[in-house]
Amino acid sequence: MVMSYSSGGDYSDMSWDFVVPVSLDDLLKSGAINQYVVQDVLSPKQLPSHLSSFKAALRSQGPVCILEHFDTVYSVLQHCRTVDLALKEDTLELLIQVVRGLSVSLPSLLMSGTLSAADRKQQLNAVKMSVFLLCKLTENLESDSCRESIVTAPSKGRKKEKASGKGLQQWDSERETVLQCLTQLLQLDIRSLWNLSLVEEEFVSCVTFCCYKLLENPTIGHMKNKPTRDAIIHMLGVMVKKYNHMLGACVKVIQLLQHFEQLSSVCAQAVSAWSSEYGVKAIVGEIMREIGQRSSDELAREGSGVKAFSSFLSELSTLVPEAMIPNISVLLTHLEGESASMRVAVCEVLGEVLVRVLSGDKLDDSGRADRDRFLDTLQEHIHDAHSHVRARVLQVYSRIVNSKALPLCRYTEVMELAVGRLGDKSVLVCKSAIQLLAAFIAHNPYSCKLSSVDLKKPLEKETAKLKEMRENMREKAPVAVISAADLWAAMEPEVSHTVRSHLEAGSDAEREEDDEDEEEGVQDRSDRDTAIQIAQYLRHNKYRQAVCLCARAHSLYPESPFFSALSDINQDTLLNTLASLFKGPEENQTSEPVESDQPPTPQKEGGKAADEGKENELTKQEMLVQYLKDTESFALQVERAIAVINNMLYWKTTTVVQEAVQFCVTAREFSVADSVCGVRKMLPLVWSTDAAVKDAVVQAYRRLYLNPQGDSTRAKAQTLVESLSELMVDASLGTIQCLEEIVQEFFSNENALQASVVQVLWERFSGKRETSALQKRAAVLLLGMAARAEREVVLSNLDTLCSVALGEKVTEDYLLARDTVITITNITDHVRQSKGVPFRLPVDHHLFSCLTQAIADGVVLSDPHWQTFMEQALRLIYFLAESPDKLCGRLLQRSARLLLEQVTEGGEPNQSQMSEGSQDSEQQVSCVSLAQLLSLCGAVAFWQVSHLERSVSTELRRRRGEKEEKEEKEKRPVGKNKEANDSCVEEELGLTGASAEDTEAEFIRKICETELLADGNMLSVFLPLLVKVCSSPGRYSHTQLTTAACLALSQYMMISPTVCKDNIRLLFTVLEKSSLPVVRANTIIALGDLTVRFPNILEPWTPNLYARLCDENASVRLTAITVLTQLVLKDVMKVKGQVSEVAVLLLDPEPHITSLALNFFNELSAKDNAIYNLLPDIISRLSDPERGMKEEDFNTIMKQLFSYITKERQTESLVEKLCQRFRTAKTERQWADLAVSLSLLSMCERGFKKLQECWDCYSDKLAEDAVYQPLLSIMAKLRRRAKPQFKAQVEEFEKKLTVVHTKGLENVENEEREQQLDEQKHSEKTQTPLHKGARRPTRGRGKSRMDESDLVTPKRSRARPKKVITFSSDEGEDEEDAVMTENETPKVTTPISRTRRTRLRH
Repeated sequence: MVMSYSSGGDYSDMSWDFVVPVSLDDLLKSGAINQYVVQDVLSPKQLPSHLSSFKAALRSQGPVCILEHFDTVYSVLQHCRTVDLALKEDTLELLIQVVRGLSVSLPSLLMSGTLSAADRKQQLNAVKMSVFLLCKLTENLESDSCRESIVTAPSKGRKKEKASGKGLQQWDSERETVLQCLTQLLQLDIRSLWNLSLVEEEFVSCVTFCCYKLLENPTIGHMKNKPTRDAIIHMLGVMVKKYNHMLGACVKVIQLLQHFEQLSSVCAQAVSAWSSEYGVKAIVGEIMREIGQRSSDELAREGSGVKAFSSFLSELSTLVPEAMIPNISVLLTHLEGESASMRVAVCEVLGEVLVRVLSGDKLDDSGRADRDRFLDTLQEHIHDAHSHVRARVLQVYSRIVNSKALPLCRYTEVMELAVGRLGDKSVLVCKSAIQLLAAFIAHNPYSCKLSSVDLKKPLEKETAKLKEMRENMREKAPVAVISAADLWAAMEPEVSHTVRSHLEAGSDAEREEDDEDEEEGVQDRSDRDTAIQIAQYLRHNKYRQAVCLCARAHSLYPESPFFSALSDINQDTLLNTLASLFKGPEENQTSEPVESDQPPTPQKEGGKAADEGKENELTKQEMLVQYLKDTESFALQVERAIAVINNMLYWKTTTVVQEAVQFCVTAREFSVADSVCGVRKMLPLVWSTDAAVKDAVVQAYRRLYLNPQGDSTRAKAQTLVESLSELMVDASLGTIQCLEEIVQEFFSNENALQASVVQVLWERFSGKRETSALQKRAAVLLLGMAARAEREVVLSNLDTLCSVALGEKVTEDYLLARDTVITITNITDHVRQSKGVPFRLPVDHHLFSCLTQAIADGVVLSDPHWQTFMEQALRLIYFLAESPDKLCGRLLQRSARLLLEQVTEGGEPNQSQMSEGSQDSEQQVSCVSLAQLLSLCGAVAFWQVSHLERSVSTELRRRRGEKEEKEEKEKRPVGKNKEANDSCVEEELGLTGASAEDTEAEFIRKICETELLADGNMLSVFLPLLVKVCSSPGRYSHTQLTTAACLALSQYMMISPTVCKDNIRLLFTVLEKSSLPVVRANTIIALGDLTVRFPNILEPWTPNLYARLCDENASVRLTAITVLTQLVLKDVMKVKGQVSEVAVLLLDPEPHITSLALNFFNELSAKDNAIYNLLPDIISRLSDPERGMKEEDFNTIMKQLFSYITKERQTESLVEKLCQRFRTAKTERQWADLAVSLSLLSMCERGFKKLQECWDCYSDKLAEDAVYQPLLSIMAKLRRRAKPQFKAQVEEFEKKLTVVHTKGLENVENEEREQQLDEQKHSEKTQTPLHKGARRPTRGRGKSRMDESDLVTPKRSRARPKKVITFSSDEGEDEEDAVMTENETPKVTTPISRTRRTRLRH
């Protein structure tokens, strides 16, 4: 009988059961006996009234009214897609009230224990019905919500979006309420309502399916849904713990991870909560086993969820690492699999376990074994095949090191691996390796402040001490340790025989005789001394005396414990007493040495303590030596890392550079040895065009130097000054210039520290605080940097600067004077780039008197730092003085007078005095003084020209501008035609301005050419002397004098074209003939400056400049390549065939020169077709037999140069040019070089066709292997990437090459002619026109008849007006190939204002 329940029936007599259906429609079908079936499904129109009845019944009857009104809610579910949202919300509210009512009423019923079977069934049906309906309605509302969010996502209208999202927002707020009330009910002990407390699987599945449905929401992982997420996890935890849902939860978690990748974090949180909060720890192992059993093939399939699995495991390891340890072995199999994501996840799990669980010193043996095994596994994957895995493993190690979970014994090994990864191809791996090394430095247990060099001596000292201690221990130890028991066993037979003889003595007289012999010595002994004497007798094999003394001892010492056993003297007692006295009280001791003369018992008490003390000392020494070894190894790895990372500062990858900068900061903060090198090396990056890199460097310096720590402002200022001063000690000029940018920014921004810092700097400089000379120099340079931001910092203290650094003691420290001058220069307009009226000081200012006196006094001294001081001082005079020319004129007079006075006092130097080999110190001083005077003359000449062309010209333009502006205001008309007149005035002024500029430039040029070296000018007096010294190297052979004279002459030549023309031949003669490398190097720099100023004069001498690239001295070659690179790349000098000499430097033995040559071609390749135009001539020059270049060197150079040829048209043209050169090549080596050059081209299809067209040029050379093999390699390259049709052409041409190589060209051509004749005869017989067929076999191979036209360039290239370059390419410019286009020919004008000067060093 099927029982149904209608809305009007009485449910007090409960005879039916509600079975939770699999689907809604199952409740409409007849099931088992007494199973509830829905009788009537209401229509949508009937639902509101029935819901009102349900609501009334709920108020009157309570939650059990659900038994009566189940069909009403069921009808709502059936019509869920059609009914209004408001109706569903009302139904939801009613069901929530039912469930809450049950949660309130059931505890008292369950606790009473008097629940009848009918009441129990009634309550059970109410629970199942209400939970079923609430879960199903929740699923429907969730589906509607997801559908609505998908539909409304792309909508753009605000009103529509707001209206459509209203219901969605309401459901979001209701979702959490539903979960809370269900959890409240299910947490009760409602299992007792079921028979035997067995809850059916359908009920559990109904609840959990609803939870998992909610988890599938795409936004469930968002922060705003955290309460809902936590409620779902809480409910599922209840189901897992109380309703046996663990296996079902494991399966469902795996499914969710497979299909919903975004749920990896949510699932990890859920599993963690179930394991820790609900105590279901087994669920972690079950899920890990499920994932571990997945095969590599299965994980490789798309949609396998491998990313979700890996994310899940990584997240879970951070939450419950201790729960994962028992089952971690099932995951280790994935380390051998194909999935990189799974390998990453397993490595991260191992890392978390090592950090959170297997760390510290309290691990047992099993824990230590697991830790070592896991670390070994991680270490192996530092070299994983996948870069992502390598990077993540390094990151895991960083976390381990930061957590101090890495055993000390593994530091050096792991650090060595990390240093090796700095050379990884992957940028991510390099970054991770840098981070790991920074972590090692930040958390190392050693002293990083000491370098490996500093640690070497202490290590050697302690190692020698340890060796000595071991040798001492070895000497004191017995050669063979024989225990007393073993020794007694060996002597026992003989002692036993002696005892027996003593006891069996023939007469008492004999025994008394023996006793009397012993009695004389026994009377004064104690029992202990007697025992020692007996033991000594036994050790010295005096058995008879030992036996006699022992036998008599009991009568002498009856109460002694040593002889108590002798109360009854017989053989056994006597032997036992002797044995105990010899072996000691512990007869079983086997390690007692027998060297000592003392008895065993007293010997052991002192000996043991001494031995233990020595062993302890030895152990401590071994530990100290091992610590020093580990520290040295660590320091060596740090030094290796710093060397590599310092080079990475200039990588092109921004992120790597940022990591390298952070590493340098970390190393500096922890005072690592040599860390200042990296900090200085990254300083030039403040000029980087990459904003991120520049910002990283600026922030690094702020962190290291500009944010000091201290209790007060004064202390902070002192710390800041000390750190910056340390950075500037021994810093190069470039480093100081870079540091200016950062320090200037510090002083530009308002800062509370600025005043204190400036005060501390002045105190250091003035000597108020005891400081070294280096610190003084650093302080004054820092003041100069501050002056760039605020001029008054220095301007208001000029007197202090003059008195301290430029006063009477200036000759004692020219370096301090030089740095002071540099600081003062920072207040000039030239440095600050100020506009308006120029800021200058009067000539009679105290500063200039100090400067001129310091310069003049230094001329007659031999201070090596005077030169640099003089250059900076003249620069300051010309930048700051009102009339610097008058000041410098008087300076030259004064200096010359001082020199003449010195010569007069010491005698005029003759020829031998000018020689550097002179022994007289006064004569040497005269040469040095003359050299310094000539240097001063040259510097004045240079700065005078610079002053005219920069300062004077700028001032003339400024004054003209002010005058024109004033005239414009006065002439400006007032009226209707104002606009028209303004435009006319502007045009007129424009023309006037241009004309005025030309007039001013001509005025400056005229002064340079006519007045600077006119009679009466001090500069003109020294020119003949300069020419005399430079033209007489035999007489004036002093190095400094010759160097200064050549440099000064070149500076004089900058004045005018006339002086330059008159002395240019002399300067080039010095360049080629001078035996001093420093003179040649300086002359190259000077000629570079002259080339910029007078390019037309220097242009014929270009080959002489290129010739210095072959100089025998490396420093000269280095200078030459540096100067020529600047001239060529800035279009000052034409790029000619001599550039082949730069190509030769690609093989220079000096790495720096090689890198500069490589940089030259890298920059040149950026110019359109530059290298392409030069290549044929470079090949001709390098393959010239007279040069004699090795074949390997030629190939290396060409390989680099041809790497710049990337365009197909360039390749095609070069193929043609190189093939044409086969005709003019004279030697087999030249043929080989041309063939190799062809093989180095990135050959394309067009290039191949051109190679076929030029067959006649090289076909007669194919018999040579050196020509045939490179061409064969071209065919191999083309065949690899060719399409089928093109591949067939390549193979056909390759066969042709092979045939000609093996048979010879003449034989092949003869065979072709015979074949053509045969075909012609055959065609005549058959009368079939086979002209095309007759030509086809020879197509692309050569013509059957040779004429003169076959040996010339094809028409297309003949149309170009070029001449073919022969290998004797030095015949002149007119015979060169016209490969340089017109737009690449440098068009250099010589404006007066263009006066670059490279800083010259002596």
